Amino acid sequence: MQENIIKLSEILNEGYNEKTVVALVADFFDKNFNAKGFRVILKENYDGNLPHFPLYKHKKIIGYIEFTNTNIRLEKFLKIALYMLSLKFQNIELTERMQKAVDFQNAMKNIAKILETQYELNYIIPLLGEMIDKFIQNHLIYIFIKTGNKYKLMWPSACNENKIFDIINLEPRKRITTNEFGIFPIITENKLLGYVVTKNIDTKLSLKETEYLEELTNQSALTINRANAYAEILKHATLDALTGFYNRRQLDERIKQEIASAKRQKTPLCAIMVDIDFFKSVNDKYGHATGDIVLKTVSKSMRSQLREYDIAGRYGGEEFAILLPFTRADEAVMVAERLRKAVEKKVIDISKTNSDSAENEIHVTISLGIYEFKQSDTEEDLLQNADKALYRAKAEGRNRVVIYE
Repeated sequence: MQENIIKLSEILNEGYNEKTVVALVADFFDKNFNAKGFRVILKENYDGNLPHFPLYKHKKIIGYIEFTNTNIRLEKFLKIALYMLSLKFQNIELTERMQKAVDFQNAMKNIAKILETQYELNYIIPLLGEMIDKFIQNHLIYIFIKTGNKYKLMWPSACNENKIFDIINLEPRKRITTNEFGIFPIITENKLLGYVVTKNIDTKLSLKETEYLEELTNQSALTINRANAYAEILKHATLDALTGFYNRRQLDERIKQEIASAKRQKTPLCAIMVDIDFFKSVNDKYGHATGDIVLKTVSKSMRSQLREYDIAGRYGGEEFAILLPFTRADEAVMVAERLRKAVEKKVIDISKTNSDSAENEIHVTISLGIYEFKQSDTEEDLLQNADKALYRAKAEGRNRVVIYE
């Protein structure tokens, strides 16, 4: 028996969740006791008629061990095995709770960090969605933001659950949790901004998950509210606060001016669309504070390679748009290659935001798409075609320059 206890102990150490433990234990009993039909049933009430033993967790029955055939040797060992299994399940639960608490604190910190430099809802909401989705597992997460009198799905890209739309259109101002959904209003200063919604896949939200989601939603409400207020201020500004490039609104104005000038004077004009490669991975691995450092460093490196009259703007997130007046496509390629090489060789110091890791420096690369404006083009064609070239650059391996053809 001592040998089997040691074997079972070793097997239990390999299991990291209840499903894995159940599979490993069933295999153990099958091989060592010829216990055909052996099953671990994780439910409170037993509805079979085979030999079975109750399985406890915190003195409460959580399941049963069932088997087709039995013998004295197996029954003696089961008393010890049941105790070992109960301890294992309790340890799994404790570990999951501790990890959940750590994940929650990290999620709250990351949401708070977004406040420091981000103000575009189209950029902020996907970040919030990814953080909450990563934290609340086994549930689908949706974020709706109120625009006018309607609620627009901001994350992810689609929701086919009509019940969700029916509920949020009633504008409940208190949390709703059912066996199917969790509806969490995003409210700040008594103003309803939208909803964080969960769709239950396996089980309904636990009490602890519900508490966590309420706190995450409250933190998100602060982030969204301040972003809205900041965006209102920035309507009258011209520069992006993080990179020092033109903001999206001012960039659109400059595009109109440069296109009008190029048409009037019949001079060449090129656009370069730039994207930081694998930027999401940087945020996921090092956090959003490090992501901001990357954005600042990349924009500074690019600015050092541009002429005084070139126009650079932050198009959104980690994407930039650059206008090159009086420049043809072949000349734009030379500029783009200078930008690419400058960013590629730049060492980015992340020690201030990555103190928990031994890694203090990283490198990133950029992909670039080029388009030369034609007299017959519209304003939209300039960046749209440069963006298509950028898409090709990323599809062909990234860290390269591609001209629209």
